[in-house]
Amino acid sequence: MAAVTIRIGHSADPDDAFMAWAFEAGILDTRGLDFELVASDIQTLNQWALEGRLEVTALSAGAYPAVADRYLLLPHGASFGEGYGPIVVSSEELSLEELREVEIATPGALTTASRVLKRALGNVATRDLPFDAILDEVTTGRARAGLLIHEGQLTYAEHGLHKLLDLGIWWRDETGLPLPLGVVVVRRDLDGAADISAVVREAIDVGLANRDEAMRYAMTFGRGIDAATAAQFVEMYVNDLTLDMGAQGRAALALLLDAEPEFVAG
Repeated sequence: MAAVTIRIGHSADPDDAFMAWAFEAGILDTRGLDFELVASDIQTLNQWALEGRLEVTALSAGAYPAVADRYLLLPHGASFGEGYGPIVVSSEELSLEELREVEIATPGALTTASRVLKRALGNVATRDLPFDAILDEVTTGRARAGLLIHEGQLTYAEHGLHKLLDLGIWWRDETGLPLPLGVVVVRRDLDGAADISAVVREAIDVGLANRDEAMRYAMTFGRGIDAATAAQFVEMYVNDLTLDMGAQGRAALALLLDAEPEFVAG
């Protein structure tokens, strides 16, 4: 019987691509499993997870409750903001009270950024857009404020925008913990979930051990940003907590989700 192909969804940005490079390079011990990479934007991956479309996928941490009946969490591959995270920007210098009265362009209701925004500001008015359209929406004045994820967190000032709120700082000040942003999940109906988890962990290790090669691959998902910005972004979101979120990461995730999430055993 032919092996079942395990499709791994990753977001089309440098940090996820960095972690996926070892699969693309074909230099992993895949434990007899057949893997195929699928890259897309995070909101699409969130939506696909609602359907259980992919066997393994990156997912906004805040979306996990909506797919918990279909997926288990892996302890590896997660992205945490340690005193930094999604930011709210505007061309105006607005106070937080003024910001609460403004419609904010956001990257999707299922994203962690949108979930934490509502915690920080309350039930503010939002309008969902593709994450990579938000910067332009704010700079052109079509939106007075926008919630930026991915490399927009590093490049907003080049567009004359002001940072009004950093949700990573807000979360740290409120909880003392890093902010869980993205996680990796595996579908509950798959056999060999522990082996899949081990291969994902090895892929991250191999990328870190071959940083130059992994960065060259990551840059193909850079969306026009320069190599220094891409490297800074990878440095921010591929770290010790990515290798294994540990007790601290699990505690932060439980706090974000208001529930104890369920992980792959082993």
